[in-house]
Amino acid sequence: MVHRVQGFEELYNLTSGLRGPAFVGFFGDFSEKSRSAEPEFLAFCSRHPELSVFMVDVGKVKDIHRRLDVTLVPTVIEIRDGAVVQKVVGVRTAGEYETQLLSRHQGPENNAQKPSHRVVIYTTPTCSWCARAKAYLRQHNIPFTEVDVSRDYAAAQRLVAKTGEMGVPQLDIDGRYVVGFDKARIDALLGLGQQGGNDRLYS
Repeated sequence: MVHRVQGFEELYNLTSGLRGPAFVGFFGDFSEKSRSAEPEFLAFCSRHPELSVFMVDVGKVKDIHRRLDVTLVPTVIEIRDGAVVQKVVGVRTAGEYETQLLSRHQGPENNAQKPSHRVVIYTTPTCSWCARAKAYLRQHNIPFTEVDVSRDYAAAQRLVAKTGEMGVPQLDIDGRYVVGFDKARIDALLGLGQQGGNDRLYS
């Protein structure tokens, strides 16, 4: 059954005790793309009544998408153990929702098909943005190697030679560098969200 939630505290209370994943769909009548995607999402939900599914009308409920860093509609996220572990952005068919949202739960053979990335993050112990960048990678189950440039002077020199920047965090994603905690760039390089052509939420 799909539960339409009215606020962040309600969503938190409903999902915090779940053993399995919770799926939260963000839609809004102001968006044509959202209106076309919503029945497809509901069709996906009807195929899987065993799932814990929640919906948010962002035109009426203003606090949830801000707290969960949802900036576009339509968006569907998966929450597990209080953290967002995947995000599907844009118009999808019921079958596409099924494939993208459930493939990670259908056994190790599906995980083997997921593209792997080589990620190195350059940090210092006192950098708060470094901590946020690492948390973001962990949230999306992206393995990474951390290099503390305050301890590895040679690595720091090589980094400056490649990017011309001394600040941290810096991320090397498959040989492409991201300076700072630039989520849009990180998402693009890791394929975490296909956000083009959707409706941005202004709040």
